[in-house]
This record gives sequence, C-alpha cells and structure tokens, in this order.
Amino acid sequence: MRRLVNTVEETQALAQKLAQSVQPGDTILLNGDLGAGKTTFTQGFARQLGITRPLKSPTFTLVREYQTTNFPLYHLDVYRLGEEGGAEDLGLEEYFGRDGVALIEWPEFIASILPKDVLSINLVRVAGDDSNLQREITVEASGPRSQELVQAMES
Repeated sequence: MRRLVNTVEETQALAQKLAQSVQPGDTILLNGDLGAGKTTFTQGFARQLGITRPLKSPTFTLVREYQTTNFPLYHLDVYRLGEEGGAEDLGLEEYFGRDGVALIEWPEFIASILPKDVLSINLVRVAGDDSNLQREITVEASGPRSQELVQAMES
C-alpha cells in the first residue's frame, strides 16, 4: 500500500485508521530518516487508542509505555543503540508479540530480535520543508497478521 500525504493531519489520519484494527501482539515498525514523520504517525496512532497525554519520542529511555483501555502501547525508539546493537542484552523482545502493541522507531538497529510477522511503515519526505510536509508512506506486511492490518487500512 502506498499513500502520498501533504499534512500532519493526513499522516495522523492514516495512523488512526491502522490503530482501529490493532490487537495485542501486533508489532509495527516505523522506518524513515530524521524528520520523516515517525513520531507524528505515532501521535495519531496513540490518539485513536484513547491516549491523551503528550506523546514524544522515547530517545533517551528507549521505551515509553502507555495504557489504553484494552492493552498497553509500547513506543520504542532504538536510535541510540545505533549500529553497535546490543539489543539482545536489553530484553526488548519482551515487548513483542505479547499483551500489548509495539511501535518501533529505527527498527533496523534491532532487526535480529524482531518477530517475523511485522507491519512496516516507511515514511519518506518527497518534497518541501517543515511547512510543506509532503511524504510518501508505504505500508508492507511480512506475515498473515500484518497482511490483515494492511487490508483493514485499505478498506
């Protein structure tokens, strides 16, 4: 699935559509350069789940946990791990495939511990600056559950 978005609101609307279909155990990867819209996407996603407190990227803590009505939302930003890795020693895999939904920024730094069935959201700045937020968002599934999520977003 591929979409071109022109505003923060359009990015968040797409995230909200996804949030309507998630369930505990889902893992969503957010890929993109700095400023691509990963945290903006996460904010719309969280708002749809009823999270009202401010949501910011957990760069220095690695994981922030938010409680929804039905499950916890785990927001991970593993940029700090960089290419050196070390994720295997941190126990981050405990956040995947269990009682909550995991949203992961910079997943390439923990690729070795990610589950097989994940939904990848790729955000790329197409043109413009911060006042013109045109982005291309590509959504890819790697297994049966993530394919269900793509289908729900397309409907």
